[in-house]
Amino acid sequence: MSYGSARLPRWVLLPAAAGFALVVVPLLALAWQVEWGRFGALVTTEASREALWLSLRTAAVSTLLCVLLGVPMAAVLARARWRGLPVLRALVLLPLVLPPVVGGIALLYTFGRHGLLGEHLEVLGVRIAFSTTAVVLAQTFVALPFLVLTLEGALRTAGHRYEQIAATLGAGPSTVWWRITLPLLRPALISGAVLAFARALGEFGATLTFAGSLQGRTRTLPLEIYLQREADPDAAVALSVLLVIVAILIVLLAYRRTSPIPGTQLGRVRSGGKLR
Repeated sequence: MSYGSARLPRWVLLPAAAGFALVVVPLLALAWQVEWGRFGALVTTEASREALWLSLRTAAVSTLLCVLLGVPMAAVLARARWRGLPVLRALVLLPLVLPPVVGGIALLYTFGRHGLLGEHLEVLGVRIAFSTTAVVLAQTFVALPFLVLTLEGALRTAGHRYEQIAATLGAGPSTVWWRITLPLLRPALISGAVLAFARALGEFGATLTFAGSLQGRTRTLPLEIYLQREADPDAAVALSVLLVIVAILIVLLAYRRTSPIPGTQLGRVRSGGKLR
């Protein structure tokens, strides 16, 4: 037993084993049900390939949106001292606890034909609901809190020390942001982006409610699995395993060169980073 695990009380291992089993056993049961002799044929149908490609493409775009919006949001939540900040943080993190279908309805009443913004966009000839754009917005809505929460924690762990030192050396706010803050956030940013991508890849409820299920346009892989569940259960199981495999590969690839714990590589930045 390693030094780290030897320091743990032995009774901790029992609930930990139960927790691991709760996650791993259902995945093994899913894999057990796959007809591996037909696996290739089941996951390479035209509908399956279109759904997988659409899922990967929209998840990548939504992850990019999460990064562009989530990094500034996390900085505001971690660094600002506004009175209403706790309420704002609660609203930002709300999609974590809301049923996805509620998020889809909220988006529909915002960007739908008769929605708060949708009716004005309709006049301009812009239709968002039940389109590929709607898929991206739904995925971004549910995935954004994962990235914001990760980055906010990393910013709070890093503290203000390096930014204050840079400021005393004459660096402006923008220089501090690009040369100090973002390099410190790199490990957490990768971790948060991976979580956001994985969440977007598996999004179902908000997508179905806001974007519908149009083959080639809005039918992502989770929607294809849902439809195949009644028409062809074997295909649904095979596609489910395919989605699990893709998600595992993405997480392993991204976490291979970065720590999953935000802030654990700050020493590396401190020893090798230079302020120019």
